Amino acid sequence: MNFIVSSTALHRQLSRISGAIPTRSVLPIIENFLFDITDNRLTISTTNLEISMQTVLPVESRGESIKVAIPSRILLDILKALPEQPITFIIDERTYGVEIGSDNGKYKISGEKGEDFPVIPQPEMTESIQMPLQALLKAIGRTLFAASTDVDKAALNGIYFDLGEFGATFVATDAHRLVRYRRLDVTVENPTHFIVPQKALNLLKSSLDTNDNRDIIVHYNDNNAFFQTLDLLMVCRLIDHKYPDYETVIPTDNPNKLFIAKSELMGTLRRVNIFANKSTHQVRFALKGSELEISSEDPDFANEARENLKCHYEGQDIEIGFNAALLIDVISNVETEEVIIELSQPNRAGLILPNIQEEGENVLMLIMPIMLHTYA
Repeated sequence: MNFIVSSTALHRQLSRISGAIPTRSVLPIIENFLFDITDNRLTISTTNLEISMQTVLPVESRGESIKVAIPSRILLDILKALPEQPITFIIDERTYGVEIGSDNGKYKISGEKGEDFPVIPQPEMTESIQMPLQALLKAIGRTLFAASTDVDKAALNGIYFDLGEFGATFVATDAHRLVRYRRLDVTVENPTHFIVPQKALNLLKSSLDTNDNRDIIVHYNDNNAFFQTLDLLMVCRLIDHKYPDYETVIPTDNPNKLFIAKSELMGTLRRVNIFANKSTHQVRFALKGSELEISSEDPDFANEARENLKCHYEGQDIEIGFNAALLIDVISNVETEEVIIELSQPNRAGLILPNIQEEGENVLMLIMPIMLHTYA
């Protein structure tokens, strides 16, 4: 069997799915790409047994259909080093040896029998939702940073998909901050919810084209989620844990509202955080009239900082503490030039909102306060 394919096109497709290949495994064959060549169509698969990815591209093939597993690292390295050109793969159907022919020369790789590669799950016995690919990318981009990486908080190690007939809600939290992103243009007839792992969504985000205006179909059942476009399939196991009732931690009565320029607030936080305690990153917000004072101190090194910012504030005077590192992370993900911070009490969460919400969507960010320490 032999086939001809563009070196650049092949390298691009392999790079999209290579993130699902483990660097080391007790099952060595999954350190390979699985090539399945049938009727001028090349299907390439990767898996780490938790996440699987699959892509397709057209080729010019001759001979019987065949499956062969090809070592991933050496194949990626040679394709990266080749200029754009048609290359020929000749596969020995007896030994599974692979010879790659190019304008520059020939290269031989030892392959393995493709039938020994794990079967990639396909979307069967599933429900599905179709949405604009850009909507999904935006949902991932707006929320994923807030997901927990603590293995002891398994339920929080991903994004919670809450799909309903009136819209879709995507939530991520690490118990210190929370992001809730809603889309009114993404609906399903049968409401459902599931948790997609953080690692899988990071791989999906990096493999999708940010300029692609087509739709993506999300299939799901009790065990897996399948994200499918015309030339890409990603399959991942869902997190089998109950997600916490996130709505109960979102304060609904927030009479104190701060309106402030994002760039000025970020600059102040970054400077003041330099002088904060390195373990707590505690900064103090003191709001009075039309002025916000942000301060920090680290008595162990006699460091302290204080800055005043002009702002528009509606509410009572209040002092509240935040972890500056987390707050910077949250505010940096606000896409508008002005930020709204809604507060109720010093011991209740603060809400961070963009001053303008795009039509059909709603984003809310929350950060828990920290107890203010007064150093003698």
